[in-house]
Amino acid sequence: MKKKTLGIIGGVGPLATMYIGEMLVRLTDADTDQEHINMVITNNTTIPDRTAFILGESTDDPVPYIISDANRLRVAEAEVLIMPCNTAHSFYDQIQKESDLPIINMIDETAARAKQLNAERVGILATTGTISSGVYQDACEKYGMTPVLPDSHIQSLVMSLIYDDVKAGEPADPDKWNAISRSMKDAGCDVLILGCTELSIVRKELKLEGCIDSLLVLAEAAITACGYRLK
Repeated sequence: MKKKTLGIIGGVGPLATMYIGEMLVRLTDADTDQEHINMVITNNTTIPDRTAFILGESTDDPVPYIISDANRLRVAEAEVLIMPCNTAHSFYDQIQKESDLPIINMIDETAARAKQLNAERVGILATTGTISSGVYQDACEKYGMTPVLPDSHIQSLVMSLIYDDVKAGEPADPDKWNAISRSMKDAGCDVLILGCTELSIVRKELKLEGCIDSLLVLAEAAITACGYRLK
């Protein structure tokens, strides 16, 4: 298979963009610099907040920004695109329609991974925007699994981890995570999807186990799609 150049629509958020770049390098079966994936990365921090737009708290539409970045990456000779932002996938169909390049669907890849693990009741941990859009619920049901959503209190803790901790550059609060995981376990979840790339940072900082990390799934899918081998 011909090796392809990967384009990363980044800045959503900035730390997650840097983290998936590291993941891609560490997960690729390569012995030299030249055997790694050729990547082009935008880190456009001017992209408006996706959750605020979905919830009607902002009229600043992030989609034109993302489409513009997709076109910038095409001009830079990328051949496959990824968006390391689950909430941005709420607009996936619209963005893919306007892009000449294939965009790997992070949501579908993550739900498929849960199915491969024989999950039945899947806990969805994501921004309120992603939850409201229903993209993970639809993907889980597509694969015959039951999506389980946090109650309002637990969802507020998820959002606090994302916005007050990771996006604010603060350490992830283990007490918040413990309350979240305990509640989802009590709800009968047999697996938890970390459906926000900031939660991938939480997984790294707190050394979490037993979760499906959407950012990790996306990195692995990108390596394969670009014609490289996983370690």
